[in-house]
Amino acid sequence: MKILIQKPATGNPYMHLFIQCLYKHFLLIFFLLPVACAHPQNQLPANGIHTGAECTSQYFELLKGKNIAVVANQTSLIGKTHLVDSLLHAGFAVTKVFAPEHGFRGNAQAGEKVNNSLDGKTGLPIVSLYGKHLKPTAEDLKDIDLVIFDIQDVGARFYTFSSTLTYVMEACAENDVELLVLDRPNPNGFYVDGPVLDTAYRSFVGLHPVPIVHGLTIAEYALMINGEGWLHGGKKCRLRYVAIENYTHSMQYVLPINPSPNLSCPEAVLLYPSLCLFEGTNVSVGRGTSASFTMIGHPDYPKKDFCFTPKGDPKTTYAPLYDGVSCFGLNLRDSAEKFRTRTACLYLGWLINMYKILPDNKLFFNTFFDKLAGSPRLREQIIKGLSEEEIRKSWQSDLEKYKAKRKKYLLYSE
Repeated sequence: MKILIQKPATGNPYMHLFIQCLYKHFLLIFFLLPVACAHPQNQLPANGIHTGAECTSQYFELLKGKNIAVVANQTSLIGKTHLVDSLLHAGFAVTKVFAPEHGFRGNAQAGEKVNNSLDGKTGLPIVSLYGKHLKPTAEDLKDIDLVIFDIQDVGARFYTFSSTLTYVMEACAENDVELLVLDRPNPNGFYVDGPVLDTAYRSFVGLHPVPIVHGLTIAEYALMINGEGWLHGGKKCRLRYVAIENYTHSMQYVLPINPSPNLSCPEAVLLYPSLCLFEGTNVSVGRGTSASFTMIGHPDYPKKDFCFTPKGDPKTTYAPLYDGVSCFGLNLRDSAEKFRTRTACLYLGWLINMYKILPDNKLFFNTFFDKLAGSPRLREQIIKGLSEEEIRKSWQSDLEKYKAKRKKYLLYSE
């Protein structure tokens, strides 16, 4: 049994070792037969890409005899069966689940605190990493031999699962617990763009000096965290990973399940890196509709040919921006095609134009914007009236340095 390993020792631990295991199909049948029988519709994707979780022959042997904690949410699937269910069916000792933002089942809204609980299906304790603390405690990791991280990321710096990964790595390093990352494709992994974060503006929506669109899978990101010494005190995590089979960064990859409640279609995933900056303004991105992050609007937008009305969820206390108020603006769903055809980069035109068009632009930005942008610079440039071309030129030097650094950690060809 072989597995892709990154050791915190000397030498080059980042060389891509794409291993084909002879026992893959045997183990898939042997270990997952109970799951497949219980769920006849369960099958692996037909597009040729196999996620790290699906490559069970590369890590099941490692799990034998170990007490396991899993960092997971609704995207943690093998075919159509949840990773946790698959591991339990195979007889492995999963003892707890760590839940990120949006919760283990992925139904909590952005920013909504997630409480510790018990999973209704498995009875496992769920420890929130988006509630009282963001990082597993020593007590949380007591008697744990291995932590598995398997969460779908979307490749944007402010998408908080990379921050959760960082804190999990930090906790594992401090408590000498091994971490296994099951890699998944990055749906925005075909380009790298945006201002690089100034570490003076570190927050949970941006911990590291990477651009808004970082161009890494979650395993590549973990390798960079370890390799660049970004864990507290420069510690190294005992890190293993299982790579994706038949994947390159240039591939178009449509997520099989929504990665979070407000990214509910492929267009939203592609538009998210450009539109999330509006979360630091008084412009709605359609939260409270069925198609958030495919539109932008404001009650005072002068053109009235497109309208939407955000509405809160009556089952929760969640209230979106402009709850119950008609917003006018732009339907951007068709614009996502630019991102699919690889002709676009991070797009600032919508942000700049909204700032110019809306009345009383002194109220346009809120205090969250600088955290999302990674520094005050972008906000100041927009206020000064710089063009998109001028703004983009200002971040190119830092971006090129990042791209050179990124190459050291790539597991997949461009």
